[in-house]
Amino acid sequence: MNVKDFYFDLPQELIAQDPLEDRSSSRLLVLDKETGEITHRVFRDVVEYLHSGDCLVINDTKVIPARLFGVKKDTGAKIELLLLKRRENDVWETLVKPGKKAKTGTEISFGEGLLWGKIIDTIDDGNRLIQFRYDGIFEEILDQLGQMPLPPYITHQLKDKNRYQTVYAKHEGSAAAPTAGLHFTKDLLDAIEKKGVKIARVTLHVGLGTFRPVKVENVQDHHMHSEFYMIDEEEAAKINETKASGGRVICVGTTSCRTIESAADDQGILHAGSGWTDIFIYPGYRFKILDGLITNFHLPESTLVMLVSALAGREHILNAYQEAIKERYRFFSFGDAMLIMEGPEARRLEVLKEQ
Repeated sequence: MNVKDFYFDLPQELIAQDPLEDRSSSRLLVLDKETGEITHRVFRDVVEYLHSGDCLVINDTKVIPARLFGVKKDTGAKIELLLLKRRENDVWETLVKPGKKAKTGTEISFGEGLLWGKIIDTIDDGNRLIQFRYDGIFEEILDQLGQMPLPPYITHQLKDKNRYQTVYAKHEGSAAAPTAGLHFTKDLLDAIEKKGVKIARVTLHVGLGTFRPVKVENVQDHHMHSEFYMIDEEEAAKINETKASGGRVICVGTTSCRTIESAADDQGILHAGSGWTDIFIYPGYRFKILDGLITNFHLPESTLVMLVSALAGREHILNAYQEAIKERYRFFSFGDAMLIMEGPEARRLEVLKEQ
């Protein structure tokens, strides 16, 4: 399977630069994963596609203001830092620009000495381990000095930090937002629950590995970076009960999908716990739990396009993307959404068969 099989031509002007004022007013392309049939809706209409007995799985990770700008102690040269992963105590794995100026032993001042960092090692992919020192509480200093780590394809300044955060964000630790969740409002979630749909919360701290370009020709040769996840007993029970009673599990975003698929056994039972996952889902993968997916529109040749192709088939996905381009949908983090699930007719026939 070649990476080029997942290429499509995306006009630059369709990359959304700003979030919409009303989160739930994004457009929604509904794709029947069995037939490839496409319907155009507005995101708040998603409630019509969810039924009593279903379970919606959301990722409640919280993005930290992980981008820091500092200066080298000895030369005053500017350094940009992106916090990727907390190792232990005050040691973080980071991405440093420019890398040539970031040798082991280099000391960096942030906020005129409010925060200091020292590079203690260079690891995989040229990332640096940095030991921080400060007075006070690290998270408070980070909130004061840090900026939201918007993807490089977003060139506009974000006026409100909370717009790169889901309304249900809780556990801090992500270097990027689980962007499919940005479309939900509290009112929309309330309407979904009132319909009898369970909402299960899982946590996966999104790293940059999810967005790294695939640099190998053969898809199977690509290796995903690991990301930390947590699933509570109560949330796992909601998902297992849904499957046992014949309901559908619909994940919000590829991160929620990767979390539950990582923690499920071959019998389709989800196990509570925490750990690291580097699961890579591409066509040929057999889903253990997931029935449907709410997701944004992704980069050509990305692991995310491969994941949605595993769910609906490459041809259906590329056709849907061409339709989205033709209809001028907005792409990527602040863009529009897609709901991938079995169509209502196929579901009705399945229920009749069971009876």
